Parts: sequence; structure tokens; C-alpha cells
Amino acid sequence: MRARTILTVLFIVAMMMTACVAPAPAPAPAAAPAASSAGKWCSNVTIVFFPGGPQGGVFAVNVYNGAKQAEADLGPKVNYVWSDWDPQKMIQQFRESAATKPDGIAVMGHPGDEAFDPLIDDAVSKGIIVTSQNSELPKVQAKYGANGFGYVGASNYPAGHALGVQAVKVFGLKAGDRAMVWGLLSQPTRGERTKGVVEALKEAGLTVDYIEIDAATNKDPVAGAPTFSAYVSSHPDVKLVVTDHGGLTATAETYLKAAGKKAGDIAIAGFDLSPATIAAIKGGFTGLVIDQQEWLQGYLPILQICLTKVYGFSGLAINTGAGFVDKSNVDFVAPLAEKNIR
Repeated sequence: MRARTILTVLFIVAMMMTACVAPAPAPAPAAAPAASSAGKWCSNVTIVFFPGGPQGGVFAVNVYNGAKQAEADLGPKVNYVWSDWDPQKMIQQFRESAATKPDGIAVMGHPGDEAFDPLIDDAVSKGIIVTSQNSELPKVQAKYGANGFGYVGASNYPAGHALGVQAVKVFGLKAGDRAMVWGLLSQPTRGERTKGVVEALKEAGLTVDYIEIDAATNKDPVAGAPTFSAYVSSHPDVKLVVTDHGGLTATAETYLKAAGKKAGDIAIAGFDLSPATIAAIKGGFTGLVIDQQEWLQGYLPILQICLTKVYGFSGLAINTGAGFVDKSNVDFVAPLAEKNIR
């Protein structure tokens, strides 16, 4: 037990060193637990957690697994809310969740500041700790950082731009080559990642075609196969497709085969690891993936709420999206991806 306690303390200290929000007064903390209960020091805290997508879906399952591990390690009571990556559903579910008066709510930021902030204002005024994962809410984070509002995930625009730059380099693309970006520009904040990809490719002189991911494909990526096939048929000179969605990236092999293409006929780059994406990288169907380490987007928001509720810590800002995976390093992360950890 003593070793576990020491590891827990070291972990908390390490994360505090990455914080981008300066310490400030937080809501009145609960009484600190006795040392003998350190293994479950958050057991009196109730949390609502948003994994984002459909239950069991690509990416969302990794986020969920991270949150479940935090729940097991720390002891809070957690209710999981599945949203099918639908911003409007997230808004309604947040209203319903806040009405149950939990100690904290960990949200996906896809609806954006304009839609979310008034609801978060109301929740915070009632003593609910709110924090976010996967997609930033910069205005409300700045407002409530002292109250425990943190962020765990990639920085959206820089992550998208980095993937675009890396794709041009890895695939040897040149000015005038055609690329298609399949993303979510219509979504506030979340769309910044797609914007970053598009602008990086245009800066390299590529001709960029953009397709918005429709609601059906957002929920069930296989539904996008006809869209992909139709695009490739009408643009036979396309050299690169970037999928700005973990579920679509995991479906790259299906898309290429539906379009009558073999591995390597079109370069595919995208976001997020999954067992299907690992297989696609090994099989040559997908060439480049940026890894958001989504398991951490589950674990750390639970820890954030516990830290704020029990110890009064302010919000932590943690960037999880800085690494790339391709054939050169896929074997290292493959075993973890198979377990839905990476």
C-alpha cells in the first residue's frame, strides 16, 4: 500500500508540472482522506463522464477504458453517457446530467464555447466541477481554470497542421498533387483540427478537396464507403486522403477496397489508433496516423475532478497528441492497441 501511495503522489506531481493554468483558489475542497484510504481516496465523489461516441465505437472505447481504470484506481462513482459524436446530443445530455447534481462532469468539447458555455456557467454556479477532453473549450477553460476546469487532449489546430505537414513529407507529395480531406469543419473548435490539415496541405501547394463527414458516417463510419468511392471515381488523380476522425481512419481498408483500390494506390493519413488501424498500417492501406493517446483522455479527466473535489487543485492542461505512427514503429504500439489502450 505504501508503494502504491508513493506512486500516486509522484503521478500527481508530474502532472502538475505540465499544467498550463496557474494555481488559483478553487471551490472549497472536501476533507482530505486518511492515509489508510489512499488507494480509494476519491470514493465519495460522483462523476458523469462523456466518452464521446457510440458505446463500443472506435476511439470512444479507448477513452472509456481509461476512465474505467481511473474509476477502479481512485474509487469515484461514475455514470457514462454515450453521444454518437453528436454535438446536439451532447448539449441535451449535459443538461440532463447537471440536473442530477453530480460532483463533476467531464465533457467532450465538440459543441463549442458558444453552445456550451451558458450551460457550464449554470453548472459551476451550482457547485459542479466541469472539465473537458478531446476537443477544447478555450473560453470557458480560461474562465473556470481555478475551479478545476482543465483539458486533456490534442491541441486541435496544431495537431491537424502537424499531420498535414508530416503527410506531405512521408508520402513525397509536391505542389499540384491532389488531396482530399474528410473532416468536420462545421463544428466549432473541433473543426480547427480539420482546418489545420487543410491549411498545411495548401501551404505545400497541393490542390485540396474537402468533404464534410455527414451525420450517418460520423456515427457509423462504414456508411461513408459510397461517399469515398464516388469521390475517388470522379477524382482518379487523388494522391492523398486525410480522414479527420478516428472511426473513419479505422475504416480506411474498407473504403479503398470499396473503391476498387489496392493497398498503397492512394496514400491514407488520419487520426487515432485502433486494432483496425494497426492492421491497416501493417497491410499498407494506411500510411500515417497521429496518435492522441485517447486512453489518457479517459483517465486524466476523472483524476482532474477528484483532485479538484478532494484537494482543491485547479485545472490541468495536458496535450496528448504529439506522436506519429507508421510502419516504422507500429509494432511497438500494436499490442497496446489490441487492448484498446493505445
